[in-house]
Amino acid sequence: MKPLQASSGDLNADRRADFAEMLLASGEPAQAAELLLGALELAPQWAAGWFRLGEMQEAAGLPGEAAQAWAMALKLEPADRLGAALKLQLIGKAPAAAAPPSAFVETLFDHYADSFEDSLVQKLGYGLPDFLEGAIRKARPGRFRLALDLGCGTGLMGERLRPLVDRLEGYDISAGMLNKAKAKAKGIYDRLAKADLQHFSYTGAKADLVVAADVFIYLGALERIVGAVANILADGGLFAFSLEALAGGGDFALLPSRRYAHSEAYARRVLCANGLAVLSLESMVIRHDRHDPVEGLAIVAGALAAAAEVGNPAMA
Repeated sequence: MKPLQASSGDLNADRRADFAEMLLASGEPAQAAELLLGALELAPQWAAGWFRLGEMQEAAGLPGEAAQAWAMALKLEPADRLGAALKLQLIGKAPAAAAPPSAFVETLFDHYADSFEDSLVQKLGYGLPDFLEGAIRKARPGRFRLALDLGCGTGLMGERLRPLVDRLEGYDISAGMLNKAKAKAKGIYDRLAKADLQHFSYTGAKADLVVAADVFIYLGALERIVGAVANILADGGLFAFSLEALAGGGDFALLPSRRYAHSEAYARRVLCANGLAVLSLESMVIRHDRHDPVEGLAIVAGALAAAAEVGNPAMA
C-alpha cells in the first residue's frame, strides 16, 4: 500500500505515471523510473511522484538516485506525510530518528481505515487482541473501573476490553480510524478522542488499565509514552502492550517495513525507570507480513511494589 495516493494535477504526467506503474508491475523498475522522471518534468512540484520515483529507483538498484528523489519529496512536503525521511534513514542517507513523522503515521492510517480490519484480521492473521485480553485476565481477574485504549484504531482491542471495564476511552492519531470506531454498532467506547501518542498527555481520572496493542511499532523510542502511562495508572493498575521483537542487539530499530522493533531488555529498562515491572511476558506471532510470521512480545506490567509483593518471577 502506497502511503499517499494523489494526482500530479497534470493529465499527461498522470498518464505517464500510470504507464510507469505498469512497467514496475511487469518487473521493469529502471524503465518505470525513467518514465516517471519524465512525468515529473511536467509536474515538478508533485511530492508523491518524487516519493514513488524513489521507490522505483530503489527497486532498480539505484540507491543514490532514490535518495535524491526522497530528499526532493521531503523538501516539497516537509510535514512528510509520505515517510520520505524514514526511507532515507533505511538506506543510510539520514541520521536515525527516535520516532517517525507524526504526519506519516496519521496519513497512513487515514488511508488504511476503510480496509483496516479486513486486511489485518482476514489476510494477516492478526490475533493480538485475543492474546492480550487473556494476559490481562490472568494478571488481574475481575473488572476495571477505567481503561484507556491507546492507538485504538477501529476498536479491535476495544471489543475485547469492553466486557472487562466500566468505562473505556480510546485515543488515536487517525480521524479515519476514530470514525470507524464510532460507527461500531455496539458503541464500544465511552469516549473517543484524537491524540498523537508521541506527545500524549491525559488529565482525567487515574486509569486501572492502559492498553497499547500493536501501537509502539509506530513510535520508536518509548521513554516518553511509558512515562506518561506511569503517571496515568492508578494504584494496582496494569499496563498491557505489545512490541515487534528486535533480533540482535540494540534498544529499537527502524525496519524496512517502516515499523519499529524493540528489544525485551529495552522494554524492561524503560518500564523499571518509570516504576513499573513486567508481570507477564510472552512471545507470539503478532501478524503475518508477506506470508512471513512477525514475531513479537505481549507484555503486562504493573507497579514495582505490587509485582514484588506477589513475588513475580517475570521481574527477574
